[in-house]
Amino acid sequence: MTIVLAHRGASGTKPENTMEAFIAAERAGADGIELDVQLTSDGEIVVIHDTTVDRTTNGSGLVKDFTRSSLQNLKANHHFKHYFKKACKIPTLIEVFDWMQGNECLCNIELKNNIFSYEELEEKVAALIYKYSYEKRIIISSFNHLSLQKMIEICPAVETAPLYNHYLYKPWEYASTLQASGIHPKLKIITNDLIKTTMEFGIHVRPYTINKRRDMKRLFQLNCSAIITDFPEKAVKLKKVLERKGHLSQ
Repeated sequence: MTIVLAHRGASGTKPENTMEAFIAAERAGADGIELDVQLTSDGEIVVIHDTTVDRTTNGSGLVKDFTRSSLQNLKANHHFKHYFKKACKIPTLIEVFDWMQGNECLCNIELKNNIFSYEELEEKVAALIYKYSYEKRIIISSFNHLSLQKMIEICPAVETAPLYNHYLYKPWEYASTLQASGIHPKLKIITNDLIKTTMEFGIHVRPYTINKRRDMKRLFQLNCSAIITDFPEKAVKLKKVLERKGHLSQ
């Protein structure tokens, strides 16, 4: 059965990569969340997508040049289109992991180290996973596929999946060469046949970013491993309708 992962939380209706977005995703019935991590100048793991804070906050500059404290003083919903009475902050991965102790959500962590390498990012993330005993609740993805191999070496119990946005010949074979258990392709470059064949080889397929109803329906009916969406509430609702009508295979 296809699981629903909330892309940067319920980012279609809440400020992306904030606790508000993650909480909303869990309340909507999502099976898990997807988030992005980088390191601050003082070595803390923070949850933010862009390498700069400009798009999502009232600050300016590179994430790596801020301390954790200075980052968390920024307003993370400054440019968000919907009105919020209170300011949202950039969370640390520790704050997300603490919140996960009160639910059963999976967490797909994207390592944002394809532009800046962030020395020891993998080690720091792995240490936290072990500290919280979340080995079975975490999926590690990245566009930096060398980083995924490093994660496998230091945290072999955690699932890994390469992110990619170009056409790939026999993606199940590529995943196997990385010792990855899944692939996270951009939707437009993955066909129904490729999805089916990849899963037949035991590789999970979790396309991104699935926001249109027709695309959700297509992937649900294919029994795709997961979808990654900005609108988990819409995806969960559609999935329930299809289940009730008997349109989904078990």
